[in-house]
Amino acid sequence: MSGPTLNVPTGRAAGPGRPQGWRQWTLIGLAVTAAFLLLVMPLALIFARALSGGWDMLMANLADGDMQHAIGLTLLAALVTVPINVIFGVLLAWCVTRYSFRGRKLLLTLIDIPYATSPVVAGLCYLVVYGLESTVGAWFYARDIQLMFAWPGIIMVTVFVTSPFVARILIPLMQAQGSEEEYAALTLGASGWQIFRLITLPNIKWGLLYGVVITNARAVGEFGAVSVVSGAIRGKTLTLPLLIEQLNDDNKTVAAFTAAALLACMALVTLVVKTIMERRQERLGLRH
Repeated sequence: MSGPTLNVPTGRAAGPGRPQGWRQWTLIGLAVTAAFLLLVMPLALIFARALSGGWDMLMANLADGDMQHAIGLTLLAALVTVPINVIFGVLLAWCVTRYSFRGRKLLLTLIDIPYATSPVVAGLCYLVVYGLESTVGAWFYARDIQLMFAWPGIIMVTVFVTSPFVARILIPLMQAQGSEEEYAALTLGASGWQIFRLITLPNIKWGLLYGVVITNARAVGEFGAVSVVSGAIRGKTLTLPLLIEQLNDDNKTVAAFTAAALLACMALVTLVVKTIMERRQERLGLRH
């Protein structure tokens, strides 16, 4: 006797089916409840506490000089970090996917150092290497260039912490795509820049944009490494995450939640952009 047959559409992968039975519905209910308690409720409370003093207090907190400086420094760190890591990530991905050379595996391992290193430890390492007591830091300081406890140090550690994201997204993507189209263009007389601009970049553009979004989100929210090298000087070296901590320590809870709400808004915008790009990639994948 033959068993029941399953009719699965051919030509494309079957999507998720509807849950059957109380066990599956229970698991779904637990997942939704956990997501609400751990994600939605804390986020909603941040905005509720930020508005607890009314719109006038909210606008006054946003107009505060320390808040404005922290916003500007946070955006500066992100605006400098993202282009640096885009260039670094593209070059690194190109090298390890298009060339075979001695030390390639070591280079792939080195990419993951920021993943494996605590941001606080990374900040301490930069403080030792580039601080005033180091040879490098003293050389710069003698020329009126201060790296640590100033905005350059904040950018340096932010670049370090976020450096693997673009490369780690592009490497498997470029490996999967192969280099046949690039070699064909090369045999037809295309230059290296033409190959990159007309073939490589269009093939990796959505992965690259995804890496930009993730890098930006990490740069804006970085706390550990920045707290070590910045000195947390209010009005000078405070980013938004550091300002939130200081305001909370000073019992200025409404102001702290205002800064937290602003940081959450940045994260939500990043999440929306990330979701749009993922759906765009899915549609392109279905077409091919």
